[in-house]
Formats: sequence, C-alpha cells, structure tokens
Amino acid sequence: MPRYMKYILITLLVIAIDQTSKLLVHKYMYLHQEIHVLGDWFRLHYLLNPGMAFGIKWNNEFGKLALTFFRIGAMVGIGVYLIRQSLRPVHGGFLVCLALIWGGAIGNVIDSTFYGVLLHNAPFDAVTPWFHGQVIDMLFFPIAEFYWPTWVPIVGGNYFLFFSPVFNIADSSIFLGVFFILIFQKRFFVHEQETQPAPVPAEAVKPEAPPASIGDSHESAATHPE
Repeated sequence: MPRYMKYILITLLVIAIDQTSKLLVHKYMYLHQEIHVLGDWFRLHYLLNPGMAFGIKWNNEFGKLALTFFRIGAMVGIGVYLIRQSLRPVHGGFLVCLALIWGGAIGNVIDSTFYGVLLHNAPFDAVTPWFHGQVIDMLFFPIAEFYWPTWVPIVGGNYFLFFSPVFNIADSSIFLGVFFILIFQKRFFVHEQETQPAPVPAEAVKPEAPPASIGDSHESAATHPE
C-alpha cells in the first residue's frame, strides 16, 4: 500500500466525523438552539456561518463566491502537496498534520458547495444555492463570561464573554494541524536541516596556484637541462 494511503484514511476519518456531526445537528437541533454538554464550559450551539472559520463573515456576494472557490483551490493544493510529500523521506507527524488540515478543508468545502442545495441553507439573497451553502457550526466553549463591575471605567456594567466563536470539527482539525506544525517544526523538518551542506570556513579555503605560462615552462627547461 502506498505510504500516502494511511494519511488519506486520516483525512477521510476527519471528513466522516465532521459531516456526521453537522448532519446530526441539522436534523435534531433548531437554529440557535443551545445544549449544555459540560455545564457552562462546553455547549452545542447551532449556527449557520456564511463566511470563514470561527464565525468570521465576508458580507458580500462576490466575497462568498470567491471564498468558496478559494477553499476548493486550497483543498486541491493541500491534497497534491500531501501526496508529494509522502513520497519523500518526510516526518510522519508532519504528514498527519497535513492530513488533518486537508480533511478540515474538504469538510468545509462540502458545506459551501452542496449544503445550499441539499440542506436548503443558502442565504435568501444568494443568486444560486450552488457554492453558497452555509457552514454548520456547533462547538461553543465560553471560557469566561461575566459582567464588569460598575466601578470599572468605560466597560463597567457591560457583559463580557471570552472566546465567543462557534466552530465545527473541520475548523478544529485545521487549527490543530497548523498548531502542531508550528509547535513541532524543528522536529518535523530536522531531516532537511541535516541534509543541507555545512558552510566551509573562509580560512579553510586555500587559493589555487596560478597555472604556469608557456614562458615559465621554457625558462624552467633552460635552467634545468637534462
């Protein structure tokens, strides 16, 4: 079995988990419904995201279409890069991270490309449901929420929520892939560092003697007759 197949299986697993979670939320929850899974720390909150990851939006028609095609291009590029890298002596951990990123990218591309048609969740003003599907988000981890004391200047009495984005498995997979590449980059790319030739110190380089001219050869023969 080619080496890249096991990383493609990781990608397929990410896609399966991502799509299953989204379809279950779509079927069994209504929009904006919230379910407390672990108290107030972990909640399922059903949102439709017409834009980018973690709830970031791009509010214009051209932007949404461009974003979908950008996702498709990135999906193809990451897949080609993963397969090419798997044919080289590259660290397996780096390939796992690429597989996570690829799976997340494909998961969100499926939403953007098909959900407008299959789940009828395209924005009402979309010119076509194709490529205008909204991504289903549901993971919500409000780390801290409180009201500022009234004596605090400017923000006193206002509600504060730390880490408000709602995201999905695909977003998480992309984030973890990028995060671990940044954290373990020295370990992942140590092979390339070892194969680079070491620089030669300047003092170790000796200048070559200039070649003898024809006149020098004749002079040497004349002064040293046989």
